[in-house]
Amino acid sequence: MVLNDIFHDKVFLKKLISLTLPITLQSFMLALVAAADALMLGKVEQNAMAAVSLATQIQFVQNMLLYAIIGGVGVLGAQYWGKKDTGVLEKIFGISIQESFIISLAFFIGCYFYPEYLMKLFAHDPTLIQLGSEYLKIASYSYLITGISQSYLAIMRVSEHAARSAWISSGTVVLNIILNYIFIFGCGQIPAMGIRGAALATTVSRVVELIWCVVSSYEKSFIKLHIRSIFAFDKILLLDFWKYVLPILSSCLLWGIGFTAYTAIMGHMGPDAAAANAIAAVARDLLCCLCNGVSGACGIIIGNELGAGNLNLGKSYGERAMVLSFIIGGAVSIIILAIIPIISHSIPLTQQAHEYMVGMFFILAVYMIGRCVCTVVINGVFSSGGDTLFDMYSLIVCMWGIALPCAFAGAFYFELPVLVIYGCTCLDEVGKVPWVMHHYYKYKWVKNITR
Repeated sequence: MVLNDIFHDKVFLKKLISLTLPITLQSFMLALVAAADALMLGKVEQNAMAAVSLATQIQFVQNMLLYAIIGGVGVLGAQYWGKKDTGVLEKIFGISIQESFIISLAFFIGCYFYPEYLMKLFAHDPTLIQLGSEYLKIASYSYLITGISQSYLAIMRVSEHAARSAWISSGTVVLNIILNYIFIFGCGQIPAMGIRGAALATTVSRVVELIWCVVSSYEKSFIKLHIRSIFAFDKILLLDFWKYVLPILSSCLLWGIGFTAYTAIMGHMGPDAAAANAIAAVARDLLCCLCNGVSGACGIIIGNELGAGNLNLGKSYGERAMVLSFIIGGAVSIIILAIIPIISHSIPLTQQAHEYMVGMFFILAVYMIGRCVCTVVINGVFSSGGDTLFDMYSLIVCMWGIALPCAFAGAFYFELPVLVIYGCTCLDEVGKVPWVMHHYYKYKWVKNITR
């Protein structure tokens, strides 16, 4: 019955496709940058590829913090857009710019002035620390403006300009990949810069992205940024914003620091394990794009209906999103197994690193089912109605209470094999699925949170 509703309700299907495609494309293109870095730097040197993978964990943590701010825009913005209150949307936009810039500034300072100390959190090999520090110092400028551009893109997505948001992200990613090739390998009068070239390409692309966002915002029907909105103080709206952002922020910190800890553990397992984990991480992030797209689209669609007061319709859309999450998870698992031979022939690795990589992909095939279900249901369905606390509780129990202690103890006390350690880092998403489904059927997420 639910499958029939999904594929025969033309209104829902049209909304889902129109939002899923640009959000998925945007997510895919962003993940593609990491893939391009890995492939190109892998051609230069295995250590360069591993170092960048470890260094970008700093940006990963920053993105988690920014995701909380953007999550607040999504939760409140989708419902107020459903209510057709653009005045409040402008205020939400201003709040997001203010908060995201503070985060971006802090990461710029850390990466520019203290890159070696940050790299020591993820690796003990002197070569990896040196290469990663070179990358971070140049890339720090891109971290400074990331929060502003992400706020622009978020407000576009909730105000029926998801396609433009995707065009901007995709265009700058294509530019990033082109510049990667030019700066890493050299072209004409431009010398080969290796790992520093990858960082420079990222920085230039981010500048172009921000300029494109600002110019687009002045077009008709776009939500514009007013200086007064950045510095205005609306106590009630600010409290509402942080009411939903704080649980998302807590979840992002728990998840981001936890994932960073996973990478650090794998980094301390040696260069071969770090290289294999870098490839597995890129593949995971690329293949998560579809469930990220469906999650974002469903969050907006359901949020619009809940904000407009159509609670029954929002509940029905939530059920369809939940069913889709299982279908997507199964499809992604099959794709992971199918691409193992392609990856094996594309990236030169040592024999040990190759064996680790193949084993990690088999583990990923199981992991991705849980990852897709949790992403769509928690970040899409639950968040659409302001139910943002559940994610925090589930991460405390499943990631920090089970997966991370198992991985840490296995690596540093019991000295278990690399693939067993990697399997421990994948326990959390799979283990959350029964709990997620139990919470879903309580329907706490079915509510209008606008004023």
